[in-house]
Amino acid sequence: MDKKILLVHPEVSRNKYNFNGILENEPLELEYLSAVLKQEGYAPEIFDVPREAVSLEEKLREYRPDVFYICGRIKQEVFMKEYIRLAKRLNPQVVTIVGGLHVQKNYERFYMPETDYILTTFDVFQVPGIIEGEAPEEIPGLCYREGGRWKCQAAQPFDIRRLPWPDRSYFYSHSGHYNYFEISHCAQVRTAYSCAFRCRFCYRNVLNCGTYTARDIEDVVEEIASIDSEGIYIIDDDFLLDAKRIRRFIDLIKEKGIHKTYVCMGRVDFILKNRQLIRDFAEIGLLYLIVGLEAVEDAYLKQYDKRTKISWNAECVRFTNELGIKIFGMFIVDLDFQKKDFDRLYTWIATRGVNNVAVSIFTPVPGTEIYHDYADKLITEDPGHWDYMHLVCRPEKLSVRKYYFYYYVLLIRLFLLARRQGVYDGIDYRSYILSFLKNMVRGKGA
Repeated sequence: MDKKILLVHPEVSRNKYNFNGILENEPLELEYLSAVLKQEGYAPEIFDVPREAVSLEEKLREYRPDVFYICGRIKQEVFMKEYIRLAKRLNPQVVTIVGGLHVQKNYERFYMPETDYILTTFDVFQVPGIIEGEAPEEIPGLCYREGGRWKCQAAQPFDIRRLPWPDRSYFYSHSGHYNYFEISHCAQVRTAYSCAFRCRFCYRNVLNCGTYTARDIEDVVEEIASIDSEGIYIIDDDFLLDAKRIRRFIDLIKEKGIHKTYVCMGRVDFILKNRQLIRDFAEIGLLYLIVGLEAVEDAYLKQYDKRTKISWNAECVRFTNELGIKIFGMFIVDLDFQKKDFDRLYTWIATRGVNNVAVSIFTPVPGTEIYHDYADKLITEDPGHWDYMHLVCRPEKLSVRKYYFYYYVLLIRLFLLARRQGVYDGIDYRSYILSFLKNMVRGKGA
């Protein structure tokens, strides 16, 4: 078909903390959509903004697409809107479609004159119908304008087993760009949508209408075998969910003689209850385990409805370190933190041997259960501040300036700790620390 379709993934950030060269993710969502469109006879082009040598404006002027599709998360909202407006300004006739994780629960934020359609579902099979002008009221999960007013058709849970394998032609043509720390060529694989757990702060478990859906593991292994890449990042919100499914995965990888390096997410309780399974996973190449440790006090774990314990966190770190698995611990600094709490968090991390960490400021995300509890406490409306490195709510026991001061002291101490341990050798530590120090002086976020 002769319609030109441009599929766009915006940059995550325009500040120092985008981790370019360290953590760079394949535009998997666009690759699924590209595969569907190619099945329908289209020839779409993917444009991953931070990976391209030319600007999006240059690409739009040169390519002049008939259809402009963009997706992203809340922290990319400003860029998404900027690019939608740019596309319409350069070509008022272009059809603009917004999709992705953020709009599933926050579609009203994209009610703007330059937006034509908003897709609030994972069902990428609906996009060809939008392009061909099917009646919008017949398309589940679609927001559209009628008579100058926005209307939305209710989304329905999408069965991930319907998805084709992604079109990885863009990934292969930009193979030097996508990595996970030292895994220099790391492809993403999705085996499930949503999450079966209901942590109150988490946005992922409300996606897909709150319905968890998983692929047949045999199909997953066949896809992995077909990927020309050393590393595989399984991006499920919790891949370690069903022990029988993971056992089948490991057995199939062994049977087929697949040799790759794996990254995945998992929960502390599963890891400790299935130790032999994790040992076997390590034997076939599991290198990084991303784990939501979240806190170093049980009271916070209870508050977040994690259904885990601090003693379990400590044992999980000890066990994975023993196996040579690099645990990537995710922690939350809460709004009621004082200096002693920041210090306690650092001490716990340093004494337990958690070499890889991400420390996020408590951030109630629009669309989550917990957001409504904090809606009247917000101190910003800037979507870019929902990057987990900014305060979006007022701290309870410190001023904003002091909170940021102690937060950056913690980050600097963790960076220095990592440097002593030889972690993240590719990071320009000096540049990051100087940037943290500047933010400390200014008393504001990144």
